[in-house]
Amino acid sequence: MLFCLLMTAGVVSAQKVEWDNGREERIRALIGQMTLQEKVSLLHANAKFYVAGIKRLGIPEWALSDGPHGVRAEIDRDDWGYAGRTDDSATCFPPGTALAATWNPRLAYERGLVLGEEARYRQKDVLLGPGINIIRSPLCGRNFEYLSEDPFLVSRMAVAYIKGLQSKDVAVSVKHWLANNQEAHRDSVDVYMSERALREIYLPGFKASVTEGGAYTVMAAYNRFRGDWCSENEYLDRQILRKEFGFRGVLMTDWGAAHSTVKAALAGLDLEMGTDIKDYKQWYFADPLVRAVEEGKVPVSAVDEKVADVLRVMFRTKVLGEGVREKGKMNTPEHQQAAYVSAAEAAVLLQNNGNLLPLHLDRIRSVAVIGDNATRRHCGGGLSSEIKALYEVTPLEALQRKWGDRVKINYARGYEKQSTFKEGSNSGQSGAGKVDWGLIDEAVKAAKESEVAIVIGGLNHDFDTESSDKQDMGLPYGQQVLIQEVAKANPNTVVVIIAGSPVELAGIVDRAPAILWAWYGGMEAGNAVADLLSGKVNPSGKLPFTLPVSLAQSPAHALGNYPGRDLKVNYEEDILVGYRWFDTKKIQPQFPFGYGLSYTHFSVDHFSTDKSRYGKNDTIRARFVIKNAGSVYGAEVVQLYVSDPVCSVLRPEKELKAFEKVFLNPGEARTVELRVKVADLAFYDESRKAWNTEAGEYILQLGNSSRNILQKVKILVDHE
Repeated sequence: MLFCLLMTAGVVSAQKVEWDNGREERIRALIGQMTLQEKVSLLHANAKFYVAGIKRLGIPEWALSDGPHGVRAEIDRDDWGYAGRTDDSATCFPPGTALAATWNPRLAYERGLVLGEEARYRQKDVLLGPGINIIRSPLCGRNFEYLSEDPFLVSRMAVAYIKGLQSKDVAVSVKHWLANNQEAHRDSVDVYMSERALREIYLPGFKASVTEGGAYTVMAAYNRFRGDWCSENEYLDRQILRKEFGFRGVLMTDWGAAHSTVKAALAGLDLEMGTDIKDYKQWYFADPLVRAVEEGKVPVSAVDEKVADVLRVMFRTKVLGEGVREKGKMNTPEHQQAAYVSAAEAAVLLQNNGNLLPLHLDRIRSVAVIGDNATRRHCGGGLSSEIKALYEVTPLEALQRKWGDRVKINYARGYEKQSTFKEGSNSGQSGAGKVDWGLIDEAVKAAKESEVAIVIGGLNHDFDTESSDKQDMGLPYGQQVLIQEVAKANPNTVVVIIAGSPVELAGIVDRAPAILWAWYGGMEAGNAVADLLSGKVNPSGKLPFTLPVSLAQSPAHALGNYPGRDLKVNYEEDILVGYRWFDTKKIQPQFPFGYGLSYTHFSVDHFSTDKSRYGKNDTIRARFVIKNAGSVYGAEVVQLYVSDPVCSVLRPEKELKAFEKVFLNPGEARTVELRVKVADLAFYDESRKAWNTEAGEYILQLGNSSRNILQKVKILVDHE
């Protein structure tokens, strides 16, 4: 049997090589038939989201779309206005941080499938996402789109997302390459970091997306990196992306992120998108590129390389070439169910004193529902990630529909949205806001008249948005006072936080017994919240970032290097990002990375490894037994961290190296194996310019957050 499998694998491999060679020959043949002007026409947009085709050669126009968590509504060809179509409503998923909070790569893959199907139904060829920049500061406006502060969690979720989406004949565009970790001055700030921080923290997600996920396109960021714009950065684009990662797809600009013709062309940029210049012939990669070739400043071979990258992606997604291309589907019940499951699995139960949750509806006659976010819809916010959702269920709507025949629901607004978002202001929004005592008095009255009070607050897309950062971590519009007053009036107060980035909870954790972080839940947000509160769904999400007590605890802010000075920012915290900083410096956060409670409880026992000594080319096989020791069905995310206690360089107190989300019935037990390559225990050795797995003792730590370690095992790595 093994021989047959090897023979079959060999045949498939040989067929793939033959097919790849044939494709490359066709690409060369097509390029050989093109004029210089035709070649260059494939390297810049001819509309906001389109690239011109070459009709005489059978090359169609290329259609792109925003879409990290849903396919964006149709945009006018030459401006940012919406086209006003009635057939472009889409399935809206929870954004990036919520996806990462599921700690479930299977859901990332399924999301990719849905987005791919809807993109194809809408005749899109490239979907712009996922956004995988590291969450460095709690203030970054795009944190809600990104995944995590941890590069391993980012990598695992991104690879699954990419594989799912590209299986539907749509190319992803992994963004933003590189170090777009703040929106303040994003189009001008120059980012500096050590080579070790680059290699250990900021590159792994992109490397995995390319080398494991097979991402077809990558989007260059707006900012500079070590002096050069990301779109023309030879070290990033040519040396790392092309040569080290072996990337042979399309490197495109973010919209308006090109700054030169010759330098960008030589550095490896392929495609210029989205400037505000209406005459597309004036773009850097339009007539100026033709002139640069004619003047000998850019070789024809460089242009041919770029055209080949574009055609290669077209072949891979069946825009060109053999095979029947995916036709797609739109807004199916299966798509909507996937959006619901994603929202339900993302929610993180932060606090549940006295087991207030789940609410037993057979014992409750009245509930106060309080807060602007109980009725606010969020799918249409956030700028480039905004979705024209087919529908969006708010929490209040879902609670009234699901509970209204059994429980009296008393709604009070509680606080009023006072902010007005202005794109590109770079000033962000502040959590400050006047306290509206009239609304608070109404909320307190509703709370007193009810057996349970549910305050649904948090942020909105005036705060979590592209183009500006928050000013602070405060809950806006006087919500802290509101929650404190409601909790005084009703000790059975549940707080539901709707937000995509960290907010300060220090003023309410001692007042409200139960806190559920529900993120922006997409089109099924309300249904997920209602089912989580009632216990129909058991919370299983885990924080994908550390939640600080205050902004001053976060490394970038503790060291005073955000948002930078004179348009330069130095990542002085180096490799100590997120929990690496908190755990190494022994700083107690409000809630740690990987944290999340459940309505049941789990035991983890018999943690062991297959060996006690390993060579540097070995794989560690770590096993444990997990049991649902409670009374309801649920899931636990078991996280494997590794420490290197004696090392020639500073290392974090621990680093995430593996995880598994395990679903179990009451009383059910399962043996789980996690695998970690010994090579992945390495640090980047700047003196050698190489990865270094030093010999010696390592500690494997098994837990359900970075701070709650349940069992440890020591291993030895030998010199070879």
